[in-house]
Amino acid sequence: MGGSRSGPGAHPVHLWPPHFAFSDHHPRDLGPHSGPALLVSLASEVQDLHLAQRKEMATGFSKGPTLGLLPDVPSLMETVSYSYCYVGIMTGPFFRYRTYLDWLEQPFPGAVPSLRPLLRRAWPAPLFGLLFLLSSHLFPLEAVREDAFYARPLPARLFYMIPVFFAFRMRFYVAWIAAECGCIAAGFGAYPVAAKARAGGGPTLQCPPPSSPEKAASLEYDYETIRNIDCYGTDFCVRVRDGMRYWNMTVQWWLAQYIYKSAPARSYVLRSAWTMLLSAYWHGLHPGYYLSFLTIPLCLAAEGRLESALRGRLSPGGQKAWDWVHWFLKMRAYDYMCMGFVLLSMADTLRYWASIYFCIHFLALAALGLGLALGGGSPGRRKAASQPTNLAPEKLREE
Repeated sequence: MGGSRSGPGAHPVHLWPPHFAFSDHHPRDLGPHSGPALLVSLASEVQDLHLAQRKEMATGFSKGPTLGLLPDVPSLMETVSYSYCYVGIMTGPFFRYRTYLDWLEQPFPGAVPSLRPLLRRAWPAPLFGLLFLLSSHLFPLEAVREDAFYARPLPARLFYMIPVFFAFRMRFYVAWIAAECGCIAAGFGAYPVAAKARAGGGPTLQCPPPSSPEKAASLEYDYETIRNIDCYGTDFCVRVRDGMRYWNMTVQWWLAQYIYKSAPARSYVLRSAWTMLLSAYWHGLHPGYYLSFLTIPLCLAAEGRLESALRGRLSPGGQKAWDWVHWFLKMRAYDYMCMGFVLLSMADTLRYWASIYFCIHFLALAALGLGLALGGGSPGRRKAASQPTNLAPEKLREE
């Protein structure tokens, strides 16, 4: 979206970004939003520009503007401004330099809607906040660290991880919705719907900038580029794999683009393990992060093998029942992994997991073994036709 730098962020505030998370534990609990993540992305964008320029020189002709390509290499001051931009300074979301530049160079920023999209995005946040306060009051995390907790019956100990993860989700839903609303209020990340923007990456289709305020006002815009959480998808998607995509979406794009694709392995599960290992390191050095994140590849391998071995053999009704069971186990797996993420220490995490007999680990190993015995394919090779869908009706989405 070309033009002069007259957008709402033409004079960004240059502040050191502490990126405080809506969390009790660690300032990076929301993922890699800070300067290094932005600069990794910027370095990649500059490299893409250099490669395009070399190709243009080699072929002797220009193809015109390329989708997502920078117009030139940013200066030092432009790089500093991008790194310390006030939009997303507290909890993200992650955004590329191209997104930042498009915001500054919006030709008709007054035509970009913000109030209605903001209200439409913000309305669930108060409800999520109340649910967080209620669930965290009724089921405090500190109870799990007390000796008296382990005198409770096994069903009570198993159940407790469900409200803990529920409170965890509600807390982050509020934080990320608020972060998105901050971007929307500034008109940041707005693109025409026709550009089919995706979280983190931005537009996937070329969309010429409007030539007049009237044409700009006639366009329909969305803020998918800075969308960081899909609450509906997180709660109602069937698979562990899809749950990752709906959570911290802009950072998931960053991880996929710069970590997963460069992993020193070709297997989907091994690449996922590499990505989860580096994600855990980014969050901090607490052992609970590593115990939780490195359980994900096991769950991915188990669900992928077993699903490819069995689901396609079932009738439509059987597949629907399978999806409900799969969804239930997916949620329990995330409940289980969340305990490591919030308890943080190895002793507390292993103590809780041992009190419920490492049930998810053993269940995942059993599912993986059964899938292998039945000849299930690797998770990355499943046919799209056999993919399960979300379980709740589409009208339940918050937008």
